[in-house]
Amino acid sequence: MGNIHIITDSTSDIPDERCAELGIQVIPLKVLFGEETYLDGVTIGKEQFYEKLIASPVLPTTSQPSPAEFLDVYERILQDDPQAIIISIHLASVLSGTYQSGVIAKSMLDEQADVTVIDSKSASYGFGIQVVTAARMAREGASKEAILAEVTRLQEQLGLYFLVGSLEFLQKGGRIGKAAALFGSILNIKPILSLDQEGTVQSVDKVRGTKKAMQRIIEMLDKDFGNDRVGVTIGWTHGEQTAQELAALLKDKPGVAFIDFITIGATVGTHVGPDTSAVFMYKV
Repeated sequence: MGNIHIITDSTSDIPDERCAELGIQVIPLKVLFGEETYLDGVTIGKEQFYEKLIASPVLPTTSQPSPAEFLDVYERILQDDPQAIIISIHLASVLSGTYQSGVIAKSMLDEQADVTVIDSKSASYGFGIQVVTAARMAREGASKEAILAEVTRLQEQLGLYFLVGSLEFLQKGGRIGKAAALFGSILNIKPILSLDQEGTVQSVDKVRGTKKAMQRIIEMLDKDFGNDRVGVTIGWTHGEQTAQELAALLKDKPGVAFIDFITIGATVGTHVGPDTSAVFMYKV
């Protein structure tokens, strides 16, 4: 039996050093500013991306990796390790065709190849935690079956909320109208977004003012998890003050085992803007 190899894409927002430490291979999405095309996390870093996003009058677009790009990664692994077991975990299929590219690439391999392509049904570190957990379990010698079972459990027991700092980027992306964005900005309305069970973006609340919005997120997490023992990851797109304030509210709560931090990358950042924070909570 070969080694277990964990693959993901750049929208998982796993810090580079964590990927290197755990041997996670990352397939980048593309970010397009007009005629300029960048590989997310390869030829454009997160800081550079947000600088360009803030300066750009129009939203960039993102595009998924092609099946050929997936196939290249899968074949390279199988060439070095013909008995390899590949687990490939990707952005929710309702948000992107990335997962489907992986499925197509798998169909182009020899049918003996042991490749499992997973629709994470989440975004950003909502599935980054699935990937990191899978990689840690693989390093510890867990079986493929045990890893897949834990990934499924995490999908079912994850709470995530995005606190959007400005309505500008939701409006630019066509998710809300100009009048709603203007009215909301005047009233200092802060949308709280989440994902449903399939990964579709939904607005769960709109609160006036950042402090009240943070408190509302804490209330929703309390309802989701009570005093369960949980791990927390807090992310931000550009500027970490709100994220640090959220961490301060959570750190002394019963059941919080640890809090760590990530920066949210280009794909999510394109739609929610540079002044957004997120909380990802999961049972440990």
